[in-house]
Amino acid sequence: MTVIDWDVAVNTGVRLVRPGPQVDLADARQAVAQLRDLSTVAAGHVRDFTGMNPLEPTGPAVIVDRPGWIRANVDGFRAVIEPVLDQMGTDRLGSGAAAALTSAVGSRITGVQLGAVLAYLAGRVLGQYELFLPPDPDGTLPTGRLTLVAPNIVNTERELDVDPHDFRLWVCLHEETHRMQFTATPWLRGYVQELMTELLLSTEMDAGDLITRLRAAGEAVADAVRGGEGNLITAIQTPEQTEIMDRVTAVMSLAEGHGDYVMDAVGPGVVPSVERIRARFQKRRETSNPLDRLLRQLLGMDMKMRQYEEGAAFVREVVARVGMAEFNKVWTSRETLPTLAEIRDPSAWVNRVVRPAAITE
Repeated sequence: MTVIDWDVAVNTGVRLVRPGPQVDLADARQAVAQLRDLSTVAAGHVRDFTGMNPLEPTGPAVIVDRPGWIRANVDGFRAVIEPVLDQMGTDRLGSGAAAALTSAVGSRITGVQLGAVLAYLAGRVLGQYELFLPPDPDGTLPTGRLTLVAPNIVNTERELDVDPHDFRLWVCLHEETHRMQFTATPWLRGYVQELMTELLLSTEMDAGDLITRLRAAGEAVADAVRGGEGNLITAIQTPEQTEIMDRVTAVMSLAEGHGDYVMDAVGPGVVPSVERIRARFQKRRETSNPLDRLLRQLLGMDMKMRQYEEGAAFVREVVARVGMAEFNKVWTSRETLPTLAEIRDPSAWVNRVVRPAAITE
């Protein structure tokens, strides 16, 4: 049973997305080439600073425009949702003519809503590490993909009035850190997917219930797959799902905070204007018009900002106390990941994972 019309989602998003900034062809080509090069440069800096090493081939980032970002995210959304629907089966989703009609109508509505939300986000996202790609029949392609949204990066550096080369490298440092997290820690991708599947399967629902919830939470699920929370909590969470969402929030806070920590720690040595960039970028995060603030709240983007802050504070304190090598124990297994309580109390994680012998009597 189809609950989201993926073609409708793509077509709606591409139709509604705003065009990028005006850039002449030569400048556009230069930006694309430079972003590819800087992603490779940033990967070296991240590897040297963190002491982590990718266990699969990476290569330069894939550079996309706004419609390309929408298509990529619909593909990722589909890669996560469809296997869950298969697990649900017709017994839970319902069958017969009524269910088929509900699916046909509801899937188009949900596709339009998902596309509209992705069109909004497509004008704001600078880059991302795509965790979930369509299956590769040959098994030869990387399991994830780093994408950078060139028009958004160019637009942001213009708005902030910062050095383009420095800003592009700064963005690449953050996104390459995410790629390192998942390519150096192969079990982490499966763990995140397991959490998402567990969350989506944790509530009994029929076809009508599922469509209603996906209408409310479609954009939030898409954001959660990429590392955020969105409205997923309020849209589909039940009391039984609280523990699952705490684990999702903890791992995403770690990933986002680690990315922010690395980009700012590496920055002073390789990005001369990093202080200016960080100050202006942070101010941009905090100021927006009323409509934009409302949309950010509805889409869970403010919650994502808290993830950056709490996660970065966790990484800073742990590294300051025990050093980078000991901090990297966080990537050993799912058991060494911090809980949500430990994200907010880093000493508890240090005592549990790094210095368990220190806990006596």
